[in-house]
Amino acid sequence: MGRASGITTEQIANLNNYRSNFNFSELERLVLEYADGMTRTPVEVSDALFAKLREKFNEAQLVELTSGIAWENYRARFDHAFGIEAENFAEGAICALPVRAGG
Repeated sequence: MGRASGITTEQIANLNNYRSNFNFSELERLVLEYADGMTRTPVEVSDALFAKLREKFNEAQLVELTSGIAWENYRARFDHAFGIEAENFAEGAICALPVRAGG
């Protein structure tokens, strides 16, 4: 899905460094920061970050973005709890790890 949507191999390879990597646009960095914040436990989305998102997205877009991130978090945690593992559809592809706090 990612490559079909225009995500480059370089972006996938540098996902953990999105904050400083030149392969990501300002908007992409903003969305990835939001996804990082929503994925943390507990969730850490500052008012300042949400204000920046409101400058770039309308209400409907924010709902869609937030629900997409929330769904992927739900799915990943559900699968993890039940020990559901990957089906190897992307064997040999890059598997990006979550950014650690302070990273």
